[in-house]
Amino acid sequence: MTGARAGELSRLAELHGVAVSYRPAPDRTVTVPDSAVVAALHALGVDAATPEAVRAALADRESALRGRLLPPTVVHWAGDTQDPAALAALPPGTRVRVETEQGEDREAGEEHAREPYHASAPLVAGLPLGVHRVTAVAPDGRTGHAHLVVAPDRLPAPPRRSYGLLVQLYSLLSRRSWGMGDLGDLAELAGWAGRVAGAGFVQVNPLHSAVPGAPTDPSPYRPSSRRFPDPVHLRVEDVPEYAYAEDRERLGHLLERAARLRDAVLGKGALVDRDAVWELKREALETVLAVPLGPGRRAAYDAFCTAHGQALDDHATYYALAETHGPDWTTWPDGLRDPRSEATARAREELADRVAFHTRLAWLTDGQLRAAQRVAREAGMPVGIVHDLAVGVHPAGADSWAQQDVFAAGMSVGAPPDAFNARGQDWGLPPWRPDRLAACGYAPYRELLRALFRYAGALRIDHVMGLFRLWWIPEGSPPTEGTYVHYDAEAMLAVLALEAGRAGSVVIGEDLGTVAPGVRETLQRRGLLGTSVLWFERDWTGDGRPLPPERWRADCLATATTHDLPPTAARLTADHVELRDRLGLLTRPAAEERAEAVADAAEWLALLSSLALLDSTATGPPGTAEEAEVRAVHRFLLRTPARLIGVWLPDCVGDRRPQNLPGTCAEYPNWRLPIADRAGRAVTLEELTAAPRSRALLEVFAQLRGG
Repeated sequence: MTGARAGELSRLAELHGVAVSYRPAPDRTVTVPDSAVVAALHALGVDAATPEAVRAALADRESALRGRLLPPTVVHWAGDTQDPAALAALPPGTRVRVETEQGEDREAGEEHAREPYHASAPLVAGLPLGVHRVTAVAPDGRTGHAHLVVAPDRLPAPPRRSYGLLVQLYSLLSRRSWGMGDLGDLAELAGWAGRVAGAGFVQVNPLHSAVPGAPTDPSPYRPSSRRFPDPVHLRVEDVPEYAYAEDRERLGHLLERAARLRDAVLGKGALVDRDAVWELKREALETVLAVPLGPGRRAAYDAFCTAHGQALDDHATYYALAETHGPDWTTWPDGLRDPRSEATARAREELADRVAFHTRLAWLTDGQLRAAQRVAREAGMPVGIVHDLAVGVHPAGADSWAQQDVFAAGMSVGAPPDAFNARGQDWGLPPWRPDRLAACGYAPYRELLRALFRYAGALRIDHVMGLFRLWWIPEGSPPTEGTYVHYDAEAMLAVLALEAGRAGSVVIGEDLGTVAPGVRETLQRRGLLGTSVLWFERDWTGDGRPLPPERWRADCLATATTHDLPPTAARLTADHVELRDRLGLLTRPAAEERAEAVADAAEWLALLSSLALLDSTATGPPGTAEEAEVRAVHRFLLRTPARLIGVWLPDCVGDRRPQNLPGTCAEYPNWRLPIADRAGRAVTLEELTAAPRSRALLEVFAQLRGG
């Protein structure tokens, strides 16, 4: 579109939070294709296919905004003394009533109950924290309704400065594992790390439910459901009913098969096979769950079901239906594609036993997650287990089936082209509709956070910039032909602060990469910690040299690497360049890439040496110099003011392989590697905690033990 028509489309897009351009750099503006804008508006229920449709939709939107008394959701931060602008702007004489989350009714602030509402008598004064319902009636008869989120003005802060371990749980096998790390292993690691190593937390990958079926997507960042955890992480023997299961022969046979699966990974170099692990655990759990619950356990189970209500019922129903019709609900018979249809209700009754089975699995997994957090806190950890919240869910999974009304059909989340990926990225995740979230008071988001905070001492939010905007890509289009759609960041942050505050949990935002102006400042103001990774911390506005420790931000989790980056030893030796070269991932000649990587590492090592952080490396067995350099990197992190410091657990034993190599699929075993030593031999939890190299590295943080 051009001229006036283009202006109308831009105005319509602006009123619905859809961007018509974006700035990848301060000095550069990129105009997005009209097709992306039109598609995003269509996903929001707005017809913009023709100039006439744009004109009509624009008139409707402007009329609706002029006529409404209140937006669907209003935010009030507890530290503010005045009403939110939406309430303060109500016409004189408007009557306002608040029904609080706690069941209390208030009208124009008790002492002014018989007077017209006015800003000098703030309605929100003294309101409890929560999500309340506001009704406003103007003198002209117009009525407005809104959800009022009253949130603490800041999120909880870490109780004290501490360090912790970062690990992909599936990669951490013990001698009790069934072929992949489980929640029993997590509790063991937390207990050891807190009591012996003085760690303050253990951070794990997302433990969300995976899409069922084999082969399943091994990525923990593309789950079926973020609301409920995956029972593949259960330690079967820790389920109380296990001791009373009658078919001991069957369980014994399954234990033998699990041992062979574990030994294949630990002794023969096999990859973690999540599907094989789940096949064994599912069979074992069907035997264990045949044992009736005792009265106390039954009461706890019933309370769990009541607390999670319809969401739990939908979740279990999806998994029961998937066993019959396959994991992709978009291919199910017509009636079953609607979670509220009569056909689905009948199927739920017909599959009652399987629905109950999956409901019990969700309860058991929740229980073991909460037990791991108790172990961590009892071991002296001020934070405990840090859980990871993925950006979104699989388009064919449980959440997208149960919550179809809040997902944007025909759209996928990703990232626009940038300096690291000229083609952009498509993550294959359907986005939430911001308008539908606001209309329901962010109920799905609130329930998701509340479920996670049940067992999280802290929560890491992947791509935290998604609270502000997400890159929407129309189905069938490349990532370059998408656009940003904006969310009400104030409301998203308020709900996050409310639920985190209720749980007393810390929140860490993964804010790496391109971040819009003002985002980091807003997050810091509300108490969210950022993420700082050593290799990216340079003076980008100056000479580009490594940022000295005293210039790092304090409100962050500081680390040497992440699951998407090479382990520290590989980075220091430029081994990661050799790996990318073997897989054909380099965009420049290998010699050029390697020279740049070597120079980068040398620059950092020079800084470490100038700060007297390097041990003497003149003598010692192979790997001694490397170990000293890895310790120096972590001494550097300790010199920063960062509130939290993370140690990538594979760094403790010299593992050189990234857990995930972006840009690969079949070329590299992403999300399937066990933790291994310098030579590539898989290392058990027991070996890792006893290894001299691990002890020496963690001794770097001795001054943080006990605060």
